[in-house]
Amino acid sequence: MIEERNEKDEVLFDEAHLRETLAANDISAFRNEFLELHPYDQATFYEKVEPDIRKIIYTFLSPTEMADIFEAIELDDDEYEEFLNEMDTAYGAAMLSQMYADDAADVLNELDTEQRESYLEMMDDATADEINELLSYDEDTAGSIMTTEYVAIPENSTVRSAMAILRKEAPNAETIYYIFVVDEKHRLTGVISLRDLIIADEDTLIRSIMNERVVMVHAGDDQEEVAQIMKDYNFLAVPVIEDAGELLGIITVDDIIDVIDDEASEDYSKLAGISDMDKFDTSPWQAAKKRLPWLVILLFLGMLTANLMGQFEETLDKVALLAVFIPLISGTSGNSGTQALAVAIRGLATGDVEEHSKVKLLMREAGTGLMTGIVCGVIVVGIVYIWKHELILGMLVGAAICGSILVATLAGSFIPLLMHRLKIDPAVASGPFITTLNDITSILIYLGLATMFLSQIG
Repeated sequence: MIEERNEKDEVLFDEAHLRETLAANDISAFRNEFLELHPYDQATFYEKVEPDIRKIIYTFLSPTEMADIFEAIELDDDEYEEFLNEMDTAYGAAMLSQMYADDAADVLNELDTEQRESYLEMMDDATADEINELLSYDEDTAGSIMTTEYVAIPENSTVRSAMAILRKEAPNAETIYYIFVVDEKHRLTGVISLRDLIIADEDTLIRSIMNERVVMVHAGDDQEEVAQIMKDYNFLAVPVIEDAGELLGIITVDDIIDVIDDEASEDYSKLAGISDMDKFDTSPWQAAKKRLPWLVILLFLGMLTANLMGQFEETLDKVALLAVFIPLISGTSGNSGTQALAVAIRGLATGDVEEHSKVKLLMREAGTGLMTGIVCGVIVVGIVYIWKHELILGMLVGAAICGSILVATLAGSFIPLLMHRLKIDPAVASGPFITTLNDITSILIYLGLATMFLSQIG
C-alpha cells in the first residue's frame, strides 16, 4: 500500500506490514503487496531491511523479480558485492542474467575477477558473451555504459516486416521509441521513430522514410561528451558505433542521468578538495583518508604563505597595523577567485566555453575583476580613513584589494582553461587550491606595496 508523499517528496509505504508478512512467512500476502509497489519503492524497502530479512525476500521472489529491484536500486560500489554475497550464487547468476546487459555489467564490474568469472560461467553463453563485451570497454566511455538490447531493422525491409521485427524484439529491448536502421553489414544507416513507423503505409520501404542524418557516438568517446550530446539534442537514446560504422549498441537517457549525477558528484568533490564525496555512514577513518591528501598539499602551500610573510617581517614590525588587514585582503581575493573558477568550470562542463571563446572569457573576467576590484578598493579606502584616520594606509589597502581581486579573478578563470587544454579535469583546480594560491599572491601584492611605500605609512 503506497501512502501519500511527505514534505521531502519521499514515497512512503507500509514498511511495518511488509515486515510482518515476512516475519510470518506469509509469501502470498508479501508478494501481493510488495509486487504492487514501484520498483524504486521495492528497492528502497529491500535496501533498508536487515540481511536476515533480505534472505527471506530471496526465497519469496524469483530471480527475474529481483532483477527489477537491482536495476532500480542505488548502491555504493562496494555494496554490490555485499548484497550479492547474501544470495545463493546460482540465484545471483540467474538474477544478473535477467537484468539488462549494461546494468549487469555495471554490477559485475564492481566484483573481483574470480567472483565475476564465477557468475559468468553460470550464465548461458550468449548472455555471458554479451556482458563480457561490455566489460571489455574502458571505464567512463560510451562503450562501458551502452546496452546491446535495442531494435534494429534492415533498410531494405518494408514497414510491415519492420513491425513484425519490432513485436518480436520489443519485450527484450530497453527502449523502442527509436528504431535503428542498418545495412547488410549491420552498419548504421538511419533511424526512424516509433510514431513514424506506426503511421506509415505497410508496403513502404524503410529506407524511403528513415532519417539518414543520425547523431551517433563512438564506443571510445568519453561519457561526459555523450551526456552533453543527449542534453543538446534532447534524445531518449543515442546509437553507439565502431570506427567502421557497425552498430554496437545504444545509450539510453536513464544511464545518462546516472552519468550526470556521478560526474557532478565527482566535480563537487574535487572543488571541495576531497578525493571522493563522503557518505553520511562513512567511518571517520575512511573520511579522513579521502580528505587528507588535499589537506596535506594545502598545508605545504600554507607553509609557503607563512614563509612569504616572514620575508616582510621588517615591514610588519615597523607598521604593525598592516597585519590587521591581511585576512581581509586574502579572504576577498579568495572569494573572487572561487567565483571566477565556478564560472569557468561550469562553462567548460556545459560546453558554453569553446576554443574560440576562451579569450573572450578571459577578457570578460579581467574586466569584471578590474571593476569589482576598484569598487571594493574605494569602499575600503573610505572605511579605513573613517576608522583609523589613515588616508595613505587606506589607499594602500584599497590598491592591494583591487590588484588582488584582479589577479585572483584571472587565475580563477585561466587555470581551469589551461588544465582543460592539457586534458586534465578542470575540477582539479579546486576551490581550496585556488584560495591558497590567491592567499599567496594577495599577500605578495599587499606587503610588496607596503614595503615600497613604507616611508609614507604611519
